[in-house]
Amino acid sequence: MGSWNSMEMEVLSLTFGWIAFFASSFCFYPQVILNFKRKSVVGLNQDFVVLNLTKHSSYLIYNAAVYFSSDVQFQYHQKYGFDQMIPVAANDVAISIHAVLLTAFTLFQIAIYDLYLIILGFGWYPALVMNFQRKSTTGFSIGYILLDLLGGSSNYAQMTVQSVDQHSWMNFYGNIGKTLLLTVSTFFDFVFISQHYVLYPVKKTIKSPNPDLVTQEPLVTSSEGA
Repeated sequence: MGSWNSMEMEVLSLTFGWIAFFASSFCFYPQVILNFKRKSVVGLNQDFVVLNLTKHSSYLIYNAAVYFSSDVQFQYHQKYGFDQMIPVAANDVAISIHAVLLTAFTLFQIAIYDLYLIILGFGWYPALVMNFQRKSTTGFSIGYILLDLLGGSSNYAQMTVQSVDQHSWMNFYGNIGKTLLLTVSTFFDFVFISQHYVLYPVKKTIKSPNPDLVTQEPLVTSSEGA
């Protein structure tokens, strides 16, 4: 079975892996907190959440199977070589479990705050379409996207460190599901960021003038006081 050649590379990989875990895990909380504060999910596309739940559930099944099943690991080694390391780490499984739980909780918020039957639509990230139609990203937490991008970048870095240590890029195409998921997620993260900061920036609220600076007219004019 494959093992690390360098202790430094192993520590670096673990560091990137757990940075990815915390970033990818905490990215769900800004939206949950925003929903709670507003007591509303207006601006949050329900199909987006459903598709996220589908994505993370499928990814959890994949990660759990590769990480815990000796049969699956044996099949992987048969195909890619017994000198290769298993491409799924503990942080991958932890990310998936947390993502499923928080996405399910967000759906629960939608059901509670909207009080109507959720219609499950199918499409490719319909939140992008809704933002385009509304010409606004109000109600959609950009914090989720920024942390998701950090988590995805850290996952890429972790995979790269392992590949450099093993002198093989099998970690990328041997784990094609994770590679494609990170690529697609990163692409749409950048699209959401462009929508939020470039295409539909939040308009600044015009502040009322400072009452201390407003000139006050005298109650009695000089002619009346004479």
